[in-house]
Amino acid sequence: MSATPLAGFARNRVPHTALRRFLALDSVVTTANGLAYIAFSAPLGRLLGVGQGLLPALGILLTAYGAGVGWLASRRQPPVLPVKLVIETNYAWAALSLVSLALWFEPTTAGLLWIPMQALTVAGFALLQQLALRAGSASQ
Repeated sequence: MSATPLAGFARNRVPHTALRRFLALDSVVTTANGLAYIAFSAPLGRLLGVGQGLLPALGILLTAYGAGVGWLASRRQPPVLPVKLVIETNYAWAALSLVSLALWFEPTTAGLLWIPMQALTVAGFALLQQLALRAGSASQ
């Protein structure tokens, strides 16, 4: 049994396969989150204690971003510079989410749980993508 839960998911013989898988997972989660923010902005805004006007705009941004990440995941060998941009954007999103929680938002209890959880998820995607990118670069 593996020490890390995602080891089986990342295990492969082709160096870029793990990176593509992590990009694809990021794309699916980000796009789904964005579509939920667009479709259910009013109830989610109330549930999370985040401005209902903010969620549709974030939803559009996340949906477009998720589609771009999905396009990268579909490449046989994702180009390094755009992948690095995704990694840096994910880290920035995670940091900004936590800063927003501390400085701007007045979330409900659900928001106090959701915002850090999604920030950690996004930071986790960034870390996995970064490690997979390094592993792919080292094998070349």
